[in-house]
Amino acid sequence: MEEKRRPDSAPPPTTIEIDPRASVSPRARLANGVSIGAWAIVSDGVELGEGCKVLSHAVVNGPSKFGRENIFHSFSAVGVDPQDLKYSGEKTSLVVGDSNVFRENVTVSRGTQQGGGVTRIGSHNLFMASAHIGHDSVVGDYCLFVNGGTIAGHVIVEDHATLGCWSPVHQFCRIGRHAYVGALTMISQDVPPFSLVVTERETRCYGANKIGLERKGFTPERTRAIEQAFRILTRSKLNTSQAVARMRETLGASEDVKQLIEFIETSKRGFIK
Repeated sequence: MEEKRRPDSAPPPTTIEIDPRASVSPRARLANGVSIGAWAIVSDGVELGEGCKVLSHAVVNGPSKFGRENIFHSFSAVGVDPQDLKYSGEKTSLVVGDSNVFRENVTVSRGTQQGGGVTRIGSHNLFMASAHIGHDSVVGDYCLFVNGGTIAGHVIVEDHATLGCWSPVHQFCRIGRHAYVGALTMISQDVPPFSLVVTERETRCYGANKIGLERKGFTPERTRAIEQAFRILTRSKLNTSQAVARMRETLGASEDVKQLIEFIETSKRGFIK
């Protein structure tokens, strides 16, 4: 005699939500809890795990497979064709774990036949706006790609690594686990685990923004006082404390100079000089 199914063993109800303005292929596989927003596109060969959210105007292409609770923000393009001149339509794929966030304008390419055919991303990664994951790359878990962080093809990024804003990584490089690559740093060799890597900074202060101040209605007297303050601050041989004292002594009547002094004295990260 067939055993009756108990109420607590019944399958969960289907809770897929698809906006009528979205375009979803009938050959896509959607798990319970998936939601797809207006004007989003989910193409053939896409598998979305439980709780994935494809927000408005996002594009998810296949073949690609995603775990649970991944979020695709507006205008992200994930699982798209590899940006490789040799690619001519071969069937390649993208495999992604759980709880990743793909913010606005993020692009993730599938693999190439020559590179093994698969791009792989782990779990709990945050890809901030305009980040790019190149074909055949491997990204581990708990990584952070800051805005515009870009890896070319065949790059390996290990767990807990951070790639700074607008930092490009050359193909076939590796970023070691727990490494931190600072903003605007070009990577053309491997980055060791646990390291802090940042390009040399030569940012300088060249004095007062004279033209800008004039356009905003500053009188010649106000502008001259500010210019004199910056000459003391940036061109004298005085250290910062001595320069502030000199500015206060010689230009203390200027409200603008007082504001400059207050800004310098309350700076927590130092200031560009």
